[in-house]
Amino acid sequence: MDDLDRRILGHLLKSARASFQEIGSAIGLSAPAVKRRVDRMVASGQITGFTALVNPAALGWTTEAYVEVYYRDNISPAELRRSLEPIPQVVGVWTIAGEADALVHVMAKDMAEIESTVEHIRENTRVGRTRSSIVMSRILERPRT
Repeated sequence: MDDLDRRILGHLLKSARASFQEIGSAIGLSAPAVKRRVDRMVASGQITGFTALVNPAALGWTTEAYVEVYYRDNISPAELRRSLEPIPQVVGVWTIAGEADALVHVMAKDMAEIESTVEHIRENTRVGRTRSSIVMSRILERPRT
């Protein structure tokens, strides 16, 4: 990835709906050149998709938590995915270093739904315990450049 690719990505992160012409005008390339570069980044996996960013409250999600999950023994990333992906309130899962085995991002309409989601996570017999941190307010979120 060169500087032009990074500049294209910067424009796409600000507005994925920007036209190739708009991006090209901003960075000094033709629209077809921008399209070729974007297509190449998609084909190589550098761009993994395009999406809309939605305010969680618009989906009724006004409460969120990060839940540390501690398993009784080792668990593979594939098993983590299989066990947590079916839970709609789980919006992110990461394996982490430290005492916990995974960090789970949960978004819900209220505390009762957070509680029931954590209980659902605990239904897995391999889960030893969980520790939850409730988000009080969102202060800073940056696009991943």
